[in-house]
Amino acid sequence: MYREDQLRALLQGKSILIAGYGREGRSAERLIQRLVPDAQYTIATQVENGKWRTECGEWRSEWPFDMVIKSPGIPNFQFSILNSQLTSLTDLFLQVYGDITIGVTGTKGKSTTASLIHHLLPGSILAGNIGIPLFDILDDLREDSIVVAELSCHQLENIHRGPHIAVLLNLFQEHLDHYENYLGYKMAKLQIALRQQADDHFFYCTDNAELADLVAQHSADIASVVHPYSINDVSVDEDTILDACPLDGEHNRSNALVACRVASLVTRQPLKTYSLKLKTFQGLHHRMEKIGVYKGITWYDDSISTIPAAAIAAVRALGRVDTLILGGFDRGIDYTPLVDFLQQNPMTNLVFVGAAGRRIHSQFSILNSQFLIEDDYTKIVPWCAAHTPQGGVVLLSPAAASYDAFKNFEHRGDFFREQILKLNN
Repeated sequence: MYREDQLRALLQGKSILIAGYGREGRSAERLIQRLVPDAQYTIATQVENGKWRTECGEWRSEWPFDMVIKSPGIPNFQFSILNSQLTSLTDLFLQVYGDITIGVTGTKGKSTTASLIHHLLPGSILAGNIGIPLFDILDDLREDSIVVAELSCHQLENIHRGPHIAVLLNLFQEHLDHYENYLGYKMAKLQIALRQQADDHFFYCTDNAELADLVAQHSADIASVVHPYSINDVSVDEDTILDACPLDGEHNRSNALVACRVASLVTRQPLKTYSLKLKTFQGLHHRMEKIGVYKGITWYDDSISTIPAAAIAAVRALGRVDTLILGGFDRGIDYTPLVDFLQQNPMTNLVFVGAAGRRIHSQFSILNSQFLIEDDYTKIVPWCAAHTPQGGVVLLSPAAASYDAFKNFEHRGDFFREQILKLNN
């Protein structure tokens, strides 16, 4: 294993608590068993209000550990220990492999952008929040490896070293249930730059006002080489290259722009090198994914949309949307911008789902659309088919999380597709 001794040194001689036993918790256990098989470690299946739950179901309040490896889904405020004890798989990985890592984060677009960079850099290794735990790729790492890591705010909040190349795409209200306030969320994201070193590189999009303001406020604390970018400030050559991007929407042109600039920095090749490669990129599932034409209607799955800005971007990218499906789990996000947008750009039909959908519906002063308030997608899809005109477009872009009815946004998107496929039966 490449740099095994460095990794072992971080764990050796420590008593360890693995907090959370999902995908990353199990990956942490495999790592400990592999590198320090004699280490003392304990598993906490849950952490709440400063207490942790043993595998036997017993709750304890003492923290007699040198290190707590925290799973991303557990908020920092649930712990009653010193932050110096808190780490994560992402933190440990970056401490050893940060210099060969390109980290991508942002409220929206990070999976697509990380996948774009991976596509443009043949031989690179894609991992992280995209579904592949970072320590599951250890056997693939070599001296000349390049890791492209999608990183969530939860993964970034406890890091001690940033990636060699960091990309921060945008900031919108998200995960407010995980942080004490919106600033806490934004600062978790900014750790990707604040923890970098002088010879590292930081790309951020100035088109996003929240992000531009945050970077300006903390510019003195960022030691790396800073690369601001804007989709409104591209060269003629770059504009031609971006025309090759197969993804719809200005936000995806912006994602493609930074992906090409990162690839160019890594390989020291001109951007035009990536025009043909960019053209062959295939979009990811549940991200403005065209499901097909059924009952004379074109259906799109944008289940990844969990905030208002994502739904607005999807509608703008498609140009025509006759029926829009909104809502799901309500996390207290401000829906005013979305409601204002829809009142200025009315749909023929709107579907409101879950608590978030009902709150969105309640904010309309005038609703110039047919609408349905319904939580059951087995009823929603036939209603959309009956009310959307022939040649029209139905878009699932919920602007809300899925946890009220589904395991995750993928589950929601898959179920939506299943109901559409039944229309022709």
